[in-house]
Amino acid sequence: MHRIYANELETLHDCVETCNYCLESCLEEKDVKMMVDCIRLDRECAALCTFLAEAMTRDSAFVPELARACAVVCKACAQECEKHKHEHCQECARVCFECASMCDRLAA
Repeated sequence: MHRIYANELETLHDCVETCNYCLESCLEEKDVKMMVDCIRLDRECAALCTFLAEAMTRDSAFVPELARACAVVCKACAQECEKHKHEHCQECARVCFECASMCDRLAA
């Protein structure tokens, strides 16, 4: 099963790493209150991507449904990150949009 989803697992892992980096970087910004929604969505996105990756490695029958939910959260995270000019947010937006696209394909 790992080989079947190898590219997808890599995309999910990249999204988790990028969201976690963005989250930590947001906590270091001068106006952390302005970053609260970004931080929350980074955390949600990383958690859901991790759960989807685990489900894929178990060959769960719910991969399409979980991928659909993951796409929604990845898109929301990307849209929030896009609002901020910080490099870590812009990179997170890019990676989350890529992950959302991959999840959309899995959900179809």
